[in-house]
Amino acid sequence: MFRKHLFGSLALTAALVASGQAQASWFSSSSDYTRTKYPIVLTHGMLGWDSMLGIDYWYGIPQALRKDGATVYITEVSQLDTSEARGEQLLEQVEEIVAISGKGKVNLFGHSHGGPTIRYVAAVRPDLVASVTSIGAPHKGSALADFLREIPEGSAGEAILSSLVNAAGKMINFLSKSPIDSPMNSLGSLESLHTAGAARFNARFPQGIPTSACGEGAYQVNGVRYYSWSGTSPSTNVLDPSDLMMIAAAQTFPRGEANDGMVGRCSSRLGMVIRDNYRMNHLDEVNQFFGLTSILETDPVTVYRQQANRLKKAGL
Repeated sequence: MFRKHLFGSLALTAALVASGQAQASWFSSSSDYTRTKYPIVLTHGMLGWDSMLGIDYWYGIPQALRKDGATVYITEVSQLDTSEARGEQLLEQVEEIVAISGKGKVNLFGHSHGGPTIRYVAAVRPDLVASVTSIGAPHKGSALADFLREIPEGSAGEAILSSLVNAAGKMINFLSKSPIDSPMNSLGSLESLHTAGAARFNARFPQGIPTSACGEGAYQVNGVRYYSWSGTSPSTNVLDPSDLMMIAAAQTFPRGEANDGMVGRCSSRLGMVIRDNYRMNHLDEVNQFFGLTSILETDPVTVYRQQANRLKKAGL
């Protein structure tokens, strides 16, 4: 159900130098800086993948974590489905990882729709989860999803858009050779990610959700630690063509609402907020496109390494 990838250090170094994002610490001798007690498990967002046509979703991140001691697993769930359905798929993989590793628990990291997905697992099986780290996830919904939900339900427009998104999901599933064989459910994803749908999910699974509009949530619930971080800059690198998509998506947000192109700053907050205003957009948060992120900000890989070290120091 999951695949554990290892890549050559030479290829990684070349890619980092080419992107201009390499940090000196990456090239130092290996240490135990990221050696957490429990394995780190990465869960992608909507229309996500593990590796597709040579492009890793978590670009350079697993390799950097493993280099300094972390055990990292990359999971795959449905590209398009509800948070609950994706959560059940992830739970099966977590159970398998726990059995293989013999560690008893895992540290879950989830990007975008991966955030609610890992929250589901932590809520229904807290005995298997040491911590939850949410990255750019729409815990209180997304203005982009609200904009799309304005298309009348049952209309021809909804049917056409749903078919197009489902086709994209099927293509990603095929090209990434995903082990998950389930129907694409774009309307299910939309239901989970718009404001009203997210509120219903939060009513069932409130762990770590802030009770105020833009505050912090409980740091620990049922023995599970909750963390989050996100960005607020839709455009960060003129050489990155994907920034254009982020800029366009950001137009669906109310004027003045800080966002990463797809998720609002306040919606991203869960548990202990590490930071919610990195100079990153939604794709930068997973070090895409090929590491072309802002040269004026801490690079994303370093943020992941810092979080692993934070977990290590917490005994997780």
